[in-house]
Amino acid sequence: MERGQIDVESLPGGFDLQSTVESGQSYLWWREDGTDYERTYGGDGWYLTTTRDTGEPAVVRVRQLDGQLEWESNVDAEACLSERLGLADDLKMIRQHSPSDDVIDAAYDTYWGMRIVRDPPFGALISFICSAQMRVSRIHAMQQSLREAFGTPIEFDGETYHAYPTPDQLAAATEEELRDLSLGYRAPYVQRTAEMVADGEDPAAARNYPYEEAREWLTRYVGVGDKVADCVLLFSLGYLEPVPLDTWMQTVIEDYYPECDKGSYAPTSKALRERLGEEYAGYTQTYLFHYLRNRE
Repeated sequence: MERGQIDVESLPGGFDLQSTVESGQSYLWWREDGTDYERTYGGDGWYLTTTRDTGEPAVVRVRQLDGQLEWESNVDAEACLSERLGLADDLKMIRQHSPSDDVIDAAYDTYWGMRIVRDPPFGALISFICSAQMRVSRIHAMQQSLREAFGTPIEFDGETYHAYPTPDQLAAATEEELRDLSLGYRAPYVQRTAEMVADGEDPAAARNYPYEEAREWLTRYVGVGDKVADCVLLFSLGYLEPVPLDTWMQTVIEDYYPECDKGSYAPTSKALRERLGEEYAGYTQTYLFHYLRNRE
């Protein structure tokens, strides 16, 4: 087992691990003690994910404790963590370029250190297809079920974990097998999208396009509309301007920015993006989403 530490004070703007991985950005991390999203803030719980950065699947385990980000893995995971958790993002600069009002300031102040994740594109694509009209706990459970049913086993620290399925592994699943994992009507979307990626239609290719063209490009996948595409762009592919609109963000618009409601997804998202600062609007949106959701 390899181990390491990252000094949180060395990161531009600090870091908040729990808010980063429990803010609806990612369904590819899970908390080892099973208390994800129980709203108990703080503590030293371990979070896990899996990676194939070296070609072979590996487990990465990380926790925040005493000003350090501690990690354990089968491999040297520091570069993986820096990428996956957005540790190079300059939060102070991002906030300076974001608008200021009472609710935005409260969101940044309350969860300062939260960062935008960069999940692997295929896992992000499938998990957000599964997210439609579903509670966070159910989305997480679906991803764990997919791992256990189709992912490669990984031995780590005396336990057996499972890597997230590859496109080939998931494309080989039948619709019936996916429905048996409680995917419901999402089962054919997941199966067909996995086939498309396995056949060479890599979602990472969206990076070749400007933002709005990239969103349109991603809607080629079965079960992917504008909102899912925006989530994949923001939480996987490094675009920081998308503003995914779900029911929570519609409430934000109604309560705080009613002038941004343009009647349909694309123009409303564009208006809110402009209101939230364009280039880093996705950051501000994520802080607002997490702050207002937890205030309820």
